[in-house]
Amino acid sequence: MNPLNHVAIIMDGNGRWGLKYKNSRNAGHRAGLNAVEKIIKETIRHKIKFLTLFVFSTENWGRPKKEIDYLFRLLENFLLSRIDELHKQKIRLKIVGSKNFSSRLNNLLNKSEKKTSKNTKLQINLALNYGSKLELINAFKNLKKNNDKINEKNITKYLQTRNIPDPDILIRTGNTKRLSNFLLWQLAYTEIFFEKKLWPDFNEKDYNKVIKHFKKIKRNFGKI
Repeated sequence: MNPLNHVAIIMDGNGRWGLKYKNSRNAGHRAGLNAVEKIIKETIRHKIKFLTLFVFSTENWGRPKKEIDYLFRLLENFLLSRIDELHKQKIRLKIVGSKNFSSRLNNLLNKSEKKTSKNTKLQINLALNYGSKLELINAFKNLKKNNDKINEKNITKYLQTRNIPDPDILIRTGNTKRLSNFLLWQLAYTEIFFEKKLWPDFNEKDYNKVIKHFKKIKRNFGKI
């Protein structure tokens, strides 16, 4: 049976769900938070150590300002209302990406990371203002600056996910089959599951089905 240490999720379909059921993309983003809560609980139940959630990409800045502002307000409210509970549950929060937000949100993110930094039950990586191509460009810039040899070990050392194992599973909801500039280096040997359901409809049963399927896969990593 395959060991499972790290699940990464592209939570796609919030906006489409909101338009379909509530005539509002923002309502979909709000509903998506309920799915996040369910998946966190289930991840802990399975004793999985790392969960990476693609929250906001570098390309998402092209969305309408009203929607972006709403997303960040949702994130602020989530952190303010839930960080103490996450801390009690021994969950560590780590931000992967560039913190180029308002000083209020940046401070909140820094405080949340600091408060939970010693927790070991589950590490939740929030990919915020994250783009894999930019991450790789910055890694190569740092390699050059420090005059390090170009090899796999050194490139990995300069990625934002250093000290985090590569994902075993990537789940993308929303019936879209692409990686969208997410963890391109880290996903080299990840098992990928594209799900038809929109993110707010993705539940514990769906998650467990993916995990069950993953555990039956024969993973060769290029060997026989």
